[in-house]
Amino acid sequence: MTQHPSPIEPTTTHRAARHSARTRALALLAIAAVAGGTVIGAGTATATTATASNQPCLWAGTAYPPGTTIVAGGQNYRCGTDRGAPFWSRGRTDSASSTVANPGSYTNPTGLFSAGARQPGTGYNDYCVGSQLIGGHEDVYQVVTARNGAVFWKAAAPISEWAFDSGATRPGPSGRTASLCIDGNLT
Repeated sequence: MTQHPSPIEPTTTHRAARHSARTRALALLAIAAVAGGTVIGAGTATATTATASNQPCLWAGTAYPPGTTIVAGGQNYRCGTDRGAPFWSRGRTDSASSTVANPGSYTNPTGLFSAGARQPGTGYNDYCVGSQLIGGHEDVYQVVTARNGAVFWKAAAPISEWAFDSGATRPGPSGRTASLCIDGNLT
């Protein structure tokens, strides 16, 4: 007598067929979800970029519309966006005099300079290496954006790369001394 599988217990072939159909259905759902998310995400990103691209760039507290090109320190800078935020893109070297104010990196750049802007360093940028004081006036500083969105100055080039206009005041040495450097910290 031949034994037939019980209707409650499917054969291995039936289980494999059901598993394969389930796997295909889940794969199709996953693809549809990813594709749908991508379309929605792309639309959102486009809207954000379009809005952000209208934001002006700041240079020494003055707002410049997107597309504006200025000259500072012997370089061209063009106002645009980077990751949806105003950003100064550095262009070619230019022998023309600066077309904007260049007060130096004398304070926190928030509300004064957009990311990408460069300025000659000042005493504001002084720091210590061990017990040695390094004067901020020795470098050119660029505004960079932290992960949390805050902006700050970061050394970008030696001061020799900044072309000072004739008659422009150059930042002088700091009034600080190495005695303020304790264990590598400026006190």
